[in-house]
Amino acid sequence: MVHIHESPTGGIPRKPRDNELDVYGVTNVGKVRKENQDHFLIASLHKHLAIQHTSIPADSLSAGDTDRLAFLAMVADGVGGTAGGEEASRFALDAITAYITRSMHCYYTADPNDDAEFVHVLQEGAMRVHSRLTERGSDGDLAGMATTLTAFLGVWPRAYILQVGDSRYYTLRRGALYQVSRDQTVAEDLISAGVIRRSDPGHERWKHVLSSAIGGPEASPVVTAIENDWHHVHLLCSDGLTKHVTDEQIAERLRTMTSSHQACEALLQDALDDGGTDNITVIVGRAVPATV
Repeated sequence: MVHIHESPTGGIPRKPRDNELDVYGVTNVGKVRKENQDHFLIASLHKHLAIQHTSIPADSLSAGDTDRLAFLAMVADGVGGTAGGEEASRFALDAITAYITRSMHCYYTADPNDDAEFVHVLQEGAMRVHSRLTERGSDGDLAGMATTLTAFLGVWPRAYILQVGDSRYYTLRRGALYQVSRDQTVAEDLISAGVIRRSDPGHERWKHVLSSAIGGPEASPVVTAIENDWHHVHLLCSDGLTKHVTDEQIAERLRTMTSSHQACEALLQDALDDGGTDNITVIVGRAVPATV
């Protein structure tokens, strides 16, 4: 029997339990690059109850004491050709994870109908990491180190997508694929300004030139709030995937997936089969109701 997703009162569907989250990530150096400058992170943020002394048997204590507050998934792609791309992506994920963890109070106090607190946490976190990375790479062998950063922060029943650079976040909803993030590249900026069209020859020239990056000359973090539910499949990836795998191929892989692990491995293989010219990182996640 499948558990019913709706709340007893007919309001917001219940939050998936930890054992109902099917999430997996994979990263690969590809066929051309000598090192992998991509990194990814998947984590859940929980309440913590430290019991010092009790007469209650341990096996009878409520599992609700460790209720999940939020779910975090991130992809960072060190800027190719710079001396600290791998370190930049690793540093960014570590630093923003620490910042989000320190901001735990917002998960207790924020109005679930008000996005402002979570948007602020992600934007502020990105800018703090940008400042630290810029300072860290100001001279020496790490001069110019930078990275993209795409993050998914799930605070049921909402999700917040942080975007800096051109790694991407997609969601599959009822069979249709949507790219929620917008690539922060010179090409996309020129298209938005009406200077060029996607079909113009100049588009290819600027397609992979970042206009915003953590540690770069400019960082412009954008946070998008979306509704989340049991029917969504989430995908984060570096451009090593999207250089070789079309949106149509991605959609078909997600529609036919048997697990997040299987979908990640299939998409990775698609990118490798088409040439694998860059590092490839993929995270896929969804909620799957438990059966009894």
